[in-house]
Amino acid sequence: MLIYLRVLKESFNFAISALKNNRLRTFLSLLGVTIGIFSIIAVLAAVDSLKKDITGSLSALDNSTVIVMRFKFGPSDIPRWKREQFPDVTYEEYQYLKKSLPDLEAISFALGVPGGTSIKYQDVTTAGVDVGAVTHEYYDIEAFELEDGRFFNEPEAVSGSGVVVLGHEIAKNLFGDSNGVGKEIRIFGRRATVIGILKKQGQSLFNNSRDGQAFVPANFARRVFGSKKGTVFPQIVLKPEEGVDNDEFVAMLEQQLRNMRSIKSGEVSNFFINQLQGFADFIDNITGQLNVIGLVISGFSLLVGGFGIANIMFVSVKERTNLIGIQKSLGAKNKFILSQFLFEAIILSVIGGMVGLLIVWLVSIVASQFTGDFEFVLSPLNVLIGTAVSAIIGLISGIVPAISASKLDPVEAIRTGM
Repeated sequence: MLIYLRVLKESFNFAISALKNNRLRTFLSLLGVTIGIFSIIAVLAAVDSLKKDITGSLSALDNSTVIVMRFKFGPSDIPRWKREQFPDVTYEEYQYLKKSLPDLEAISFALGVPGGTSIKYQDVTTAGVDVGAVTHEYYDIEAFELEDGRFFNEPEAVSGSGVVVLGHEIAKNLFGDSNGVGKEIRIFGRRATVIGILKKQGQSLFNNSRDGQAFVPANFARRVFGSKKGTVFPQIVLKPEEGVDNDEFVAMLEQQLRNMRSIKSGEVSNFFINQLQGFADFIDNITGQLNVIGLVISGFSLLVGGFGIANIMFVSVKERTNLIGIQKSLGAKNKFILSQFLFEAIILSVIGGMVGLLIVWLVSIVASQFTGDFEFVLSPLNVLIGTAVSAIIGLISGIVPAISASKLDPVEAIRTGM
């Protein structure tokens, strides 16, 4: 054990000596490893950060949540022309499912109203507000946190009262530091009273934070926009009771809705039941593909880096031929010489990899400063992967030079080196 620690120490000294004595050559050779590790870890960190942001955006909703609408989250086998003929889900269907569907913890009707809505308070106007038109049960489905006030109740939702719950940023733009609860604003050109302010959430990569949103009763929006297809995009959001089998729940939901729409056996359902778990799996699949593509591209950089390490080691063997001959004449075994050069190759490669990791870390810090609350993540796992990959590259690149060094004849090595 001690002899290998001694070999490791000597190899480290030789590696540092190579860096000092041949700075430019070593720098250019290690540049490939540095760029390769930087590329791989940058891809992994970017994909991990993207996945974390998407997961954070969906974290307010339980994975068991189901959304019924005429659109599908992912790809579909149904032709596009046929999907475009699907009818929107209706408020009446929401009421029907609310009464008849078993194992239901909460159900909400929601409208995707036209974006870019303006909200006005006295002489202050905030444009580009994303308004969610929902029924009162949506509060039980999504993990809302209120800073002030309350969410609208069932009578207000059913009657379509002019009440509104504002995101933190919208409230700040309209009212400044004063409390906006109880104040009257204009939304969709109509009066509405602010009854609640959401807690600050912070922005994400897709700018879908609750801070820039407002929520009104669905029936309030229905009176404004009507129910003409293409004007709004209705959806029914359902949350099954805890412990209920999701597949059985979805099957029952589909059967209930097919019965209400009088869809015959054998006919395709003219609606889609989107499960958040399925969407999460779809996101995992996409991020997995991005990882593979990035790793393949980065692999070419590592290939160049591997050739660079091999070049350094071949030169190192040539420069130390005389020393190798002396070591072998004094009794050094082949595996000792082999280990010495392998350790040196690995140490050089890891140094290049660590530089690449350092650059990724610096870039992630700088990038996070320019992307608001979106945070680039350099996880310990990615650091471990980067270090391991660089060590493996060093091992593979150094194996041939190390074998050639270990097989040198001591007499010929001393004579060649003189």
